[in-house]
Amino acid sequence: MERIGFIGLGVMGKPMARNLMKAGYPLVVYNRSRAPVEELAAEGAEAAGSPKEVAQCSDVVITMLPDTPDVEQVLAGPNGVFEGGRPGLIVIDMSTIDPIAARRLAAQAAERGIAMLDAPVSGGEIGAIQGTLSIMVGGDVSVFERCLPILQAMGRNIIHMGGPGAGQVAKAANQIVVALTIAAVSEALALAAKAGVDPARVRQALLGGFASSRVLEVHGQRILERNFRPGFRIRLHHKDLRIALGLGRAVGASLPLTALIHEWLGALVTRGQGELDHSALVTLFEEWAQTEVRPI
Repeated sequence: MERIGFIGLGVMGKPMARNLMKAGYPLVVYNRSRAPVEELAAEGAEAAGSPKEVAQCSDVVITMLPDTPDVEQVLAGPNGVFEGGRPGLIVIDMSTIDPIAARRLAAQAAERGIAMLDAPVSGGEIGAIQGTLSIMVGGDVSVFERCLPILQAMGRNIIHMGGPGAGQVAKAANQIVVALTIAAVSEALALAAKAGVDPARVRQALLGGFASSRVLEVHGQRILERNFRPGFRIRLHHKDLRIALGLGRAVGASLPLTALIHEWLGALVTRGQGELDHSALVTLFEEWAQTEVRPI
């Protein structure tokens, strides 16, 4: 089996790396903070001291990092993956980054004989733990087909979207839908609470009709339980919508609803709530309605 390097062992990356180990892949891991590296090393992974070292030891390198500059630094920066990679290496970036940057990095990789896929994911921490992520992949189709068994160890709905950057475009669309749906669920449940109707019963009713969604199911329950422990942080969704807005400007697509939710998430970040789960967007609606969404 291919020897896989995994860089970025955060909320999503660590369980994804674990699922690769469960599938039998030999794993080399690196993270800026050492605790998760030591944790996975105790479970059988090999610890590396830099992204360059990961690339030198691997057939495939996977990155799962917070933002575009992090990916650029880890891949193309000093002591990075490109510096340590040999021709034939495959890089799969599963972070959510700027599609234009993804295309640029793929071109830089190709100059070194390195193949690259952009493969951002959706499904949150639960999907990462359960290995049921939706994975949107951009890049050469033959490289995608070669890497499909690796991706299947981490996800279920795995779709090749097109050339370099196409996966990131699909992820931008995904983040728009998720953000707007969380806002809609928040507004609806706040309305029910303010009107004196049990929001838990409203959620139950909506789940049986045309308004049903995965967001209503999962985040609606989070809201009712006041469980804002981060599965996906507000600050990261704020970043993702910034990427979507930048893409919209670049291609000439107006995104007025995205711009609105981006501002609301930004307000929560400014308040110091950026580390909460994005379902905490409901707190703005509660403030505006002077109510709290709780079961009656």
